[in-house]
Amino acid sequence: MCGIAGIIGAPEGARALIEAIAHRGPNGIRVEESERYSLAHARLSIIDLEGGWQPLHAAGSTIIGNGEIYNYIELAGDFQLKQKLSTGSDFEPLLHIYAQEGEAAFDRLRGMYAFCLIGVDGRTWLVRDPFGIKPLYVHAQGGAVAFSSEPRSFGQAQVSTAISNQVAALHYTLENETAWPGVIRLEPGEIIEVIHGVPKRHRVRSALPSQRARISEEASAIAELDRVFEDSIKVHQRSDVPYGLFLSGGIDSATVATMMARLNTRPVVAYTCGFDADGARDERAQAERIARQLNLDWNNVSFGEEDFWSIAPQVAWAMDDPVADYACLPTYKLAEQAKKRLTVVLTGEGGDELFGGYSRYRRAQRPKWLGGRVAEPQTDAIFGNGAIEAWRKHASQFAGLTTLQQAQCADIVTWLPNDLLLKLDRMLMAHGLEGRTPFLDSEVAAFAFHLPDNFKTRGKFGKYILRAWLEKNCPAAEPWAKKKGFTVPVAAWIAPRSGDLAQTLPNVEAVRAAASADTIRAIFTDETHAALRYPMLFLGLWGRIHTEGATPDEALKSLIS
Repeated sequence: MCGIAGIIGAPEGARALIEAIAHRGPNGIRVEESERYSLAHARLSIIDLEGGWQPLHAAGSTIIGNGEIYNYIELAGDFQLKQKLSTGSDFEPLLHIYAQEGEAAFDRLRGMYAFCLIGVDGRTWLVRDPFGIKPLYVHAQGGAVAFSSEPRSFGQAQVSTAISNQVAALHYTLENETAWPGVIRLEPGEIIEVIHGVPKRHRVRSALPSQRARISEEASAIAELDRVFEDSIKVHQRSDVPYGLFLSGGIDSATVATMMARLNTRPVVAYTCGFDADGARDERAQAERIARQLNLDWNNVSFGEEDFWSIAPQVAWAMDDPVADYACLPTYKLAEQAKKRLTVVLTGEGGDELFGGYSRYRRAQRPKWLGGRVAEPQTDAIFGNGAIEAWRKHASQFAGLTTLQQAQCADIVTWLPNDLLLKLDRMLMAHGLEGRTPFLDSEVAAFAFHLPDNFKTRGKFGKYILRAWLEKNCPAAEPWAKKKGFTVPVAAWIAPRSGDLAQTLPNVEAVRAAASADTIRAIFTDETHAALRYPMLFLGLWGRIHTEGATPDEALKSLIS
């Protein structure tokens, strides 16, 4: 994982772009300039620590990429490339395969990635992985096409009513527009070709298979889950630096931990976050039981009110592409602590979406689906429900699917890449830590998505097949127990400052774009709107930092006395 930036059609300029995201590459920056392009790479060294620097040249092509291509070893073997490779980089085999197959080579990749490939055939490509695990942003102007891993490379954001409304109501943004004029976010699976200085969509690859043989026997499904997930964990552990995992205590991370414990001879390093506040709920006790059974090297991280006020502005800085999800807060601190010992962590993102974990999947017939969230009456009333229409643009993809699969698909095309994965990328990369998501593997997805519905949801349980597997492999996870979940007590921490925020937030243009001063005051004085307070605080901090140029500390001081 790293940061990439460049300009196709200009001989210089990439250095300024990459310096804005230097935090993504603590091991150093490389810049390469030519008549045709300017490319820059901020490296977080994971594989081939000495030889894996980019831009990388082979077979007449050039590549600069972010992320990991997990099946690079298999690709090198399948195409008999061992004698041709000059590095151990996971990106080099792709260049040799591209020389033989052109852009069809992209369909062979198994991993998380965003890259620019300048081909031996004279064609230039910008590519994002099908789930959208790794980000890529593009800006075209004056016959040149610039790109970066984060939009902050393109200067200061501008206030957008559409963006502010989406952040306030949904907590994330939709489609590919950003708060940076002219800057678009590549959609998951999107392949863009740069032709005569213009980025043109070539095609979009789906993360989900259209068809797969369905498994009808439960024992066969559990055995196949064991096989595909073991293989996914094996390739996601490929690393020349220390790795571990985030363990929440829930089903998804317990599944990851159990398989990692099977495949490693040394205790796997695990980190769990809990909350120090009256009435707060977390799953640290459950995580500790799992850690004891699996002999994990378990680390308990606490998060309190002081952490909230020190980390909230840092989160707003890191989330340049805004996500007002309060789960960012503990994730930021987990990453900060894990970086002291690790460079790579495996996480459970994608388990709910692929295996039917959310309770809303059991009421999937409800009509107001949008990106993994059932529309909230209070946000509909305050901010409007126009975002529902944005979801309907994806509805044509769902023909022939069960109602449950349609609900899963809605999450996978919006909520997953634009909230969960964006959060994971920014919170971890703020600390130079790589996050890997073994559930979001092409083979795991192909297995999971087309499972019969009753292997996903059954009775009061979601993720039925994962629970059945855990019952056999990690009883300490208590897979059939009622989920306790976690609650970050943000409302309690914000409450003493509500008076200040009711007065100061209307002074932030990005906040006013979403709500009037009267509405903001109502949010901070009427307890029925308490759930909206963190999104509005985030929007205020984000606006001060990214549209007004304040530092995180300055942003916070401008909002509370």
